[in-house]
Order: sequence, then C-alpha cells, then structure tokens
Amino acid sequence: MKPALESFDAVIFDMDGVLIDSEPLWKIAMEEVFSSVGSRLTKQDFQKTVGLRIDEVVRFWHQHEGWQNVTSDDVEKQIVFKMVELIEANGAPLEGVKETLVFLKEKGKKIGLATSSYEILIQTVLRELGIEDHFEVYHSAEHEEHGKPHPAVYLTVAQRLGVSALRCLVIEDSLNGIISAKAARMKVVCIPEKTHHPEPKLIVADYHYESMLDLWKDWKN
Repeated sequence: MKPALESFDAVIFDMDGVLIDSEPLWKIAMEEVFSSVGSRLTKQDFQKTVGLRIDEVVRFWHQHEGWQNVTSDDVEKQIVFKMVELIEANGAPLEGVKETLVFLKEKGKKIGLATSSYEILIQTVLRELGIEDHFEVYHSAEHEEHGKPHPAVYLTVAQRLGVSALRCLVIEDSLNGIISAKAARMKVVCIPEKTHHPEPKLIVADYHYESMLDLWKDWKN
C-alpha cells in the first residue's frame, strides 16, 4: 500500500541516507578522526550509533574508549569539518530524490527537512546537491535539547511549516529516525540505508520502499 498524498499537507525528509548517501562518508570521517586520537574503532562499530547526533556519538565512544588529551568537543569539530570536505568532494543525491522533490512541489505539498546533522552540514548538502529551493524549512536537532529518537526535531519542523503533525509524512532510513517521527504522531516511509545491517525493527514504519525512485514511481502511477 502506497502513502496517499491527499492525506498529507507536508512531507518531511531526513537527510543522511535519505537525500544523500552520506553514511559511508560519516564512517570515513569518524574512523579517520577517531584513529588520530588513538581509537581502535572500525566502521562496523559505528552501526551502534546510527541516527544519533554527532555530539551524542562522540560522547558515547569517548566514554567507551576513554581517549586521553582530547575533549569530545574537539573530536566532534574535527569530524564535522571532515564531513564538509567529503560532501563537497563526493556529494550527490540518491536516486529519485530530485524527481520526488519536483513532484511534491507540483502537487502543492510543503517540504521540510529534519535531521540530526548540524546546520553547517545541512547547508553543505543542500548546496552541493542543488536542492536548496525545494525546502521551505530545514532544522537540525543540534538546536533541540534532545536529538532523535526524541520527536522534537520533527515537531519543530511541522510547527514552522504551519502543518499539524497528523498531516505530515516523514521519509526516514534509520530506526532512531522512525521512532522519532512516530513519537511525533507522523506517518513514516522507510527507505533503509543500504550499508546498515538488516534491522527487523524497521517494520514499525508505515510504508516501505527500496529506494526513493520506487516511491516516486508509485506516486506517479
């Protein structure tokens, strides 16, 4: 069953793994920066913190490994700067993203972005992908007391769009993101990020697609 667009006034997108294939870039940035402070973590370890804000990720691993002579803030800033570099060098939209955004705008739907990534990364992604003009509102969980899976970032975007949370459809890729959107009482499309391990709990989403291109084709038909 496809999500009926007439049931929604707004569509809110997650960013990482939904608009851009950034999860591999995050793993490169984290592995490089963590290694520079003496960490022995690998890309496989980072599965444990998918969907969290980067400050929460860094604090988690700092407590786990107890790095010396460096603060969590220092490590966090290094990772964010590295991500900007990687996005500028490698940024490209996932398949179906541009088609879906154009389609939703033609249908008169409001379009928002709610992500755990910091605002500097939102701006970098939207600029590099050339999709800034499609979003009426974008918001980072860095400005909220709690990140995903707390619903705050989604509720703020709905409020700024002037739309009831009950009339919002969310497009997500991670379990934390799905929980966040469901807690905000929104319907959720899950398009799983392909580098994640299969997660049976993603079934809690309302709709499931292999790619955004498939979602767009379903809507078109």
